[in-house]
Amino acid sequence: MQTMILEKICSLKETKTPLRLMEMTPPLPMGDDLLIKISACGVCHTELDEIEGRTPPPILPMIPGHQVVGQVYGLGPEAHSYKLGDRVGVAWIFSACGACRYCQEGYENLCEDFQATGRDAHGGYAEFMTVSDRFVYRIPNSFTNTEAAPLLCAGAIGYRSLHLTGLVNGQRLGLTGFGASAHLVMKLAAHLYPDTDIYVFARSENEQVFARELGAVWAGDTQDTAPVKLDAIIDTTPAWKPVVEALYNLCAGGRLVINAIRKERSDQDTLLKMDYPSHLWLEKEIKSVANVTRQDVKAFLTLAADIHIRPEVQEFALPDANQALVELKEGKIRGAKVVVM
Repeated sequence: MQTMILEKICSLKETKTPLRLMEMTPPLPMGDDLLIKISACGVCHTELDEIEGRTPPPILPMIPGHQVVGQVYGLGPEAHSYKLGDRVGVAWIFSACGACRYCQEGYENLCEDFQATGRDAHGGYAEFMTVSDRFVYRIPNSFTNTEAAPLLCAGAIGYRSLHLTGLVNGQRLGLTGFGASAHLVMKLAAHLYPDTDIYVFARSENEQVFARELGAVWAGDTQDTAPVKLDAIIDTTPAWKPVVEALYNLCAGGRLVINAIRKERSDQDTLLKMDYPSHLWLEKEIKSVANVTRQDVKAFLTLAADIHIRPEVQEFALPDANQALVELKEGKIRGAKVVVM
């Protein structure tokens, strides 16, 4: 099978081809595994974090990719939940222990033994992969393969982020960064909170225009001040400066939800510019988002189908995955990028 494989940690500023196209033997499904013939795999900023070493794979080489859509092509001897030909998806959560306190309480995203697709186990930048049938999702018929792929991470983590804001209909929502996840959050929030005005902070003028096209009442740079204070802001950027600016834009009692697995260190000194009265006082809150649960993915897929959410998608052939990653690194974003087989 063809794969795009990560063999070493590197900087995308210095290396424009971090992944290498190579042939591998397709894996065999064991136990309750499914062998999936992959049709599409979304491209996520977390892949940049893996490649550049902020959340590196424990073992190299590794096949990245964790927004996977395909068909069941083979069954392990203990796999009984799906049949050959079923269309399924695989998300960031590859496995969790199922026995710890967090798993038992519905917070498997916090499990100490959490395993991530494409980081701790081979992922979807390939023609085939295997995964336990307990960590696979049926894809609603209303979505094409390329539409479904971004929903499995960008959509699901956006759904979890929006839930964690504690937003009430009519309160003001801010989105800092406007890539794959944020543009899906905007569509979701417009349905769940129809009286909520949405304000977008984005570096790129193209992203600001895109946000207005999707219904933002205001869009400006990440360092701009919104015309009003906001009740909640979701940050999806890799940087620290937008975090500081977002805190300034919150109203009293507002909450900032940081939807990023890691932050880059290039502007970390920006944190020293925080002013307690302006940025944190008056019971402002900061909350991070850690991974997703299977329930997040299932709930979002169902909701997205019910309310007809469709991501904006740019397609890339598997051998062009490096181009998609470099464009993501350079901020050339409109919606979601998807690798197709």
